[in-house]
Amino acid sequence: MKKYVHLWKYVCLLVVILLLSGCWDQISIDKRAYVVAVGLDKGEKEDEIKITYLISNPELSKQQGGSDEPPREILSFHTSDMITSKNLANTTIAKDIVYDLLSVMIVSEDFAKSGDFIRWMYDATKDREIKRNIPLIVTKEEASKFINENDPKLETRIHKYFNLILEHGIQTGFIPDSDLHRFFRIAEADADLFLAIYGSAEEEKEGKQKETFFAGGFQTEGETNKTQFVGAAVFKEGRMIGRLTGEETRLSGLLNNTISKSDILTSFPDPFDERYRIAARIIQKEANDVKMNLKNGELSIDVTVPLYMEILSDHSMVNYAKHSGKRNHLKQYIEERITQKINDLIAKTQEEYKGEPFGWSLIARRHFSTVPGYEKFDWMKSYPDMKVTAAVKIKFGEFGRQSELPSLEQMRD
Repeated sequence: MKKYVHLWKYVCLLVVILLLSGCWDQISIDKRAYVVAVGLDKGEKEDEIKITYLISNPELSKQQGGSDEPPREILSFHTSDMITSKNLANTTIAKDIVYDLLSVMIVSEDFAKSGDFIRWMYDATKDREIKRNIPLIVTKEEASKFINENDPKLETRIHKYFNLILEHGIQTGFIPDSDLHRFFRIAEADADLFLAIYGSAEEEKEGKQKETFFAGGFQTEGETNKTQFVGAAVFKEGRMIGRLTGEETRLSGLLNNTISKSDILTSFPDPFDERYRIAARIIQKEANDVKMNLKNGELSIDVTVPLYMEILSDHSMVNYAKHSGKRNHLKQYIEERITQKINDLIAKTQEEYKGEPFGWSLIARRHFSTVPGYEKFDWMKSYPDMKVTAAVKIKFGEFGRQSELPSLEQMRD
């Protein structure tokens, strides 16, 4: 009996030893350099790229009693690939470089338009530390310059800054929901266009308001970060071929049934008084009705976009909530205006980009009984020659918290 008791003790001791051995290779936080953003630019030579690391300091902030070290460090150098670059960086950075907090992948517009861009991007699929849900950002200037000039004023933790500003940009519709997984999936499918987030830290001298601008075109004053994320970079077969403005990016989101949408705040010229604009909230409660004719006669796509809209301002004091005739006129005016802008965007994708970023190829697959039949149809080549029409149908909701406004003449009498 004693023999079995001693044997049981040895077994328990062995199990405890095995459990403790799981911590033998742990590395403390202060011994690691956490890369928050990776920037990619063209290299000086054909067989190399310029990579930039934005490294976050894991030490506590000054307010929390931490060290006086800077919150981040930036390192740029030339390398042959993204995988071995970490070892090269450790010749300068003392701490172990890891991608555990990698938040964004940033590439310059010049590099994204090069024919070999897709070759370098597939390095991201080989490294196990690079997650597929990392957002992809295209910058107007070099990625290294963008990272150096990006200076958020309120966020000391740079990874939180990227997470917050991209999340809000996607919610407002000014930038697309872009990540590495979607980039590789659409590039390999060879059917749709891919939209990446467009950003810039350079201010344009002649910026345009009312959503018809790119990143850098929104004119601001005061002490704030110059970096802006507005619009989308258009990719075809893994290569950038153009850009969409903030307004066009919003419209492309309304046409796409495959992405989730939040409420959009926007404004329109007042049809009763051109001096003013009408603020409105657009809500897409129902999916678009997309009808396709892909076999008989002329190839065509007919899209109906149902929108629920709340009118939030009435500077011309028309009082739409009270007058049904004026309300119907406003409804017709907004429907025609949005329909025209959507059809202009569709024409642009057909004539200039020769492809669509609206996810319609997924709907088209249902019209073919076999995969070879769909592949023979060749959606990318067939789309530019199709007859595509879109129409917007609006249903009004509330007209502000206080729907009826007092008469301006009675107030001043």
